[in-house]
Amino acid sequence: MVKKVTGTAFSVWAPNARAVRVVGNFNYWNGRRHAMRSLGSSGIWELFIPGVTAGEVYKYEILTQSGNWIMKADPMERSHEVPPNTGSVVVDSEFKWHDTDWMDKRAKTDAHNGPISIYEVQANSWNRDLGNYRELADHLVDYVQREGFTHVEFMPLTQYPFSGSWGYQVTGYYAVDSRLGSPDDFKYLVDKLHKAGIGVIMDWVPAHFPKDDFALGRFDGTALYEDPDPMRGEHPDWGTYIFNFGRHEVRNFLVANACFWLDEYHVDALRVDAVSSMLYLDYSREAGQWRPNIYGGRENLEAIDFIKEANATAYKNNPGIMMIAEESTAYQGVTAPTDMGGLGFGLKWNMGWMHDTLQYLKEEPINRRWHHNEITFSMVYAYSEHYVLPLSHDEVVYGKGSLLGKMPGDEWQQFAGLRALLAYQWSHPGKNLLFMGGEIGQSSEWNFNTSLNWNELQWPFHQGVQKLVADLNTLYKSSRAFWSQDFTPDGFQWLTSDDSDHNTLSYVRIGDDGEEIVVVVNFSGQAWQDYQVALPKGGQWEEILTTDDAKYCGSNIHNGTFTAAAEEYHSRPYSARITVPALGAVFLKPVQH
Repeated sequence: MVKKVTGTAFSVWAPNARAVRVVGNFNYWNGRRHAMRSLGSSGIWELFIPGVTAGEVYKYEILTQSGNWIMKADPMERSHEVPPNTGSVVVDSEFKWHDTDWMDKRAKTDAHNGPISIYEVQANSWNRDLGNYRELADHLVDYVQREGFTHVEFMPLTQYPFSGSWGYQVTGYYAVDSRLGSPDDFKYLVDKLHKAGIGVIMDWVPAHFPKDDFALGRFDGTALYEDPDPMRGEHPDWGTYIFNFGRHEVRNFLVANACFWLDEYHVDALRVDAVSSMLYLDYSREAGQWRPNIYGGRENLEAIDFIKEANATAYKNNPGIMMIAEESTAYQGVTAPTDMGGLGFGLKWNMGWMHDTLQYLKEEPINRRWHHNEITFSMVYAYSEHYVLPLSHDEVVYGKGSLLGKMPGDEWQQFAGLRALLAYQWSHPGKNLLFMGGEIGQSSEWNFNTSLNWNELQWPFHQGVQKLVADLNTLYKSSRAFWSQDFTPDGFQWLTSDDSDHNTLSYVRIGDDGEEIVVVVNFSGQAWQDYQVALPKGGQWEEILTTDDAKYCGSNIHNGTFTAAAEEYHSRPYSARITVPALGAVFLKPVQH
């Protein structure tokens, strides 16, 4: 009879170590009792220790070639002590998933072509009164469901030591951030989101990692995970190491990590941070601080190969997921398939749209006529990639103010301007992303150390923005015109793009089912009465949404139902004269008989 022995198997890659030992509370942090065995040329060391069970804290004690013992957390740790403590924690997951229907549907669905409205969340600061992932689940899920978002995107929840990095300087790539609980606690959050019909996106940071002594940097006394060449292995802006993307073991570590989150934690998409910094050898470097690649160019060929491999492997192993690039340059083919020479992402953040739109809206309405190209330029390149339109955390921090605070004018004008911006975003080709706080018109910029300004919801103006976002999401999800043809010119037509004198845009969104919705957005400070709008067809039309509705704290100008006249305008056979509210947007649709 074989006796069952309970314990933990440890293994670690440290090819340049002279010796490796496991230390922890179970051996009083004296590694002499638990020396690991070398598995030869693989560089892997392993050891099974009986009696070590879930919850035990441990590290690896590594003897370098220079004869120094160094202490390191496990690169493959599944959990970590709460910072500032730096030990790895043994995990034995007991979680039982309840999202089989969601996962089965995911595997059969191409999410890129469906409605995507993303609520970006920094989990620690959404509500500081919530102490862990389970409490967050019990409040966040209901809220996101009421607001109608299709996905939640979490800023990084991999383990990171410095809270002020918001998760973008990762030390534990396989560990859930322990500040809010255990791996099973996070699984509970994902599971509950899925049961509510909400997808989960997580930020993933393979571009660089911090230099903390306990973590990946100089792991076995040598440049193991990082590129040994300082011109390629250290980031001048962020004070971090850059992965050695040309080393097979490092690439495997990262590619497997992407698949790990999509599989083990049922995450539905990864938003890959700082892709631009990986693509270019001269990123944030002056002349003389970088060397060209073997062809004399500035592209980081090894990093590009890694990105392609990560995307192709993630999509192959996890049908129905999405890989999303945060990429700010004009690099070609970010969302083209890898077999066509592209990077293989499914979606890309449209940073140009975000920048141009917010620059335009910072101008006083009287000056916007001179900046009209900023609000229309995005359609020049709208189909060059498959885009997400982000109003992200980057734009509401470090003195940039809140979305509301960017709007000029008095209080009424600021809120009206914000509502017009959101209607413009939701109706523009591309998927939508809004950072938390934007949906309540938070007045101050995001502060990581405090909760959102939930107390502002006692005021009608803030309630109005929250109601509008919920209504926009409801209309968006139910109207194929807004999302079914985001990536083809068939889904959008300008009606009027050049009316800079009125600061007004009009366009039609077209669904793959033939549905047509006309959008008129007035970014000026006055209402336009008897404003002529070109229409794609005759008959009766109705106003299905206006951001000026009294329930949103607007001036309550409405157009109701009206008949399109057989009066040609802007090369369209039909048109109508309507009232377009100041700093407002109206959505129009043919009446169905």
